[in-house]
Amino acid sequence: MAAAILQHLMGDRVRVASAGVRAGQPDPYAVAVLDEIGIDISEHEPVGLDSIEGEVFDLVVTLSPEAHHHGVELTRVMPADVEYWPTPDATAVAEDVSREELLARYRGVRDTLFRRIKQRFVKTGGGPSV
Repeated sequence: MAAAILQHLMGDRVRVASAGVRAGQPDPYAVAVLDEIGIDISEHEPVGLDSIEGEVFDLVVTLSPEAHHHGVELTRVMPADVEYWPTPDATAVAEDVSREELLARYRGVRDTLFRRIKQRFVKTGGGPSV
C-alpha cells in the first residue's frame, strides 16, 4: 500500500519499487481499501526482496522488523538511507474477525501510511517536492 500511495502522490517525480519479505498473492483487502481513495493496485503482483537485488535506491522504507533487517542488509552493497516505520500487520488477525472489522484495520493502516507519506515526501505551499 505504501508504494502505491507514494506513487499516487508523487507521480513520475520519484521512482518507487515495492517488495515484501516474501512474495505472495495480491491482497484483496489492500486492493479494496486503496480503491476507495482512487488508487488501483488490482494488477500489482507482490514480489519478494530478491526481485530488487542489484537495483539502487536513495531511500529504503521498511514497515516491519523483518523487512527492516533486510533493508539494513541492503546498505552493505548500496549507499542508501533506511527508515523504519513500524506498521501494524492488518493481516494478523483472529479468524473470527468480520469482513468489516478487517476492512477497518486495513483502512487504519492505509490512512496512517497516507499521512506519514505526505508528511515525509510532500511539501505543502510550493507543490510536491522530494
